[in-house]
Amino acid sequence: MARVCQVSPTTVANWIDQGHLKGHKTPTGRRRVVVDDLAAFLRAHGMPVPPELMGGPASMPTVVLVEDDERYRQALRTLINRSGLAIQLVEAGTGVDGLLEIGRSEPDLIVLDYGLPDLNAEQVVERLLDPERRLTAEVIIVTGGIQEEAQERLRSAGVREIVGKASGMGAVIEAIRQALARQMAA
Repeated sequence: MARVCQVSPTTVANWIDQGHLKGHKTPTGRRRVVVDDLAAFLRAHGMPVPPELMGGPASMPTVVLVEDDERYRQALRTLINRSGLAIQLVEAGTGVDGLLEIGRSEPDLIVLDYGLPDLNAEQVVERLLDPERRLTAEVIIVTGGIQEEAQERLRSAGVREIVGKASGMGAVIEAIRQALARQMAA
């Protein structure tokens, strides 16, 4: 944003903090601005709007897939591509990398493996659904097995959908499709 506006990053941070530029803080504490809000800000202040801010792939819903099993992630990516879902897929292999990608890409949907090597899904969800983060993305948990108590904790934290890997990847694709439809309806 600083490069586009030809100012320092501190100036952009101040604009956001003072409410001149609509933005928010990510789960990692960085400031982010939605592309449309940045374009509107540029127009309102007589600055040129770069072509990359004029729509295109950025207008497709973004889905962050956090899965540590590379083969499962690759197979799910292939199935998503074949399913006809028009999305931008961002991938991460750990909870920390997932949080960073979520903060960077501001996704419409997060598909999160329950058993990650560094943070479990409950820890990731706790960080994501913190009210100060203003996350609007829905979270889908994909699991090879989960205890009833953990399911209840996730649901009470705001997770709407928990899909078992035993149900097949088609069930995951359908959960993604339904979550995106809910996002569009909202």
